Amino acid sequence: DGSQDGTRDILKKLDGEKGLKIILHEKNQGKGAAVRTGMSAAEGDVLLIQDADLEYDPRDYPELLRPIEEGLADVVYGSRFLGRAHRVTMFWHLVANKLLTLMTNILYDTILTDMETGYKVFKREVINGMVIRANSFNFEPEFTAKILKRKYRIFEVPVTFNPRDYSQGKKIKLHDAFEAVWALIRYRFMD
Repeated sequence: DGSQDGTRDILKKLDGEKGLKIILHEKNQGKGAAVRTGMSAAEGDVLLIQDADLEYDPRDYPELLRPIEEGLADVVYGSRFLGRAHRVTMFWHLVANKLLTLMTNILYDTILTDMETGYKVFKREVINGMVIRANSFNFEPEFTAKILKRKYRIFEVPVTFNPRDYSQGKKIKLHDAFEAVWALIRYRFMD
């Protein structure tokens, strides 16, 4: 999504290899826009969203897919807080995440541990007819709100997490937390 770190050139070389389909936005439109584009182009029965910055480990894919394959879930969240070893994260990011997750649990009567996770796996049917409006990091609360309102079965599994800091390109800011709060409230009572 508008990457300027050389990723675009590498991806163009890989396009078409082993069924790989590369989709590029010329300009950065935000995480939500990138995810919407990917979801509309995806052809599989199960979709997996992973943040592109490799804070999450692709070796966790089998564990993320297992609850869906075994018929236990429609949606799987990779939780950074279910006990797997991970590098220490920034304190205020942890506090914001815990508060947003608590707010989600209160508003939607659930018991998630990591609403803001960048690892989400779901059956295609989950997004059929679902309109996602977020262009930004608000994808996370909007998607979560909509699947919870639709009563899909969610399963959480522990994942490996290696957080980045701002010097390494972390982009999320305090205003994103306030936007997430508004999204959780808005989608609880509308849409």
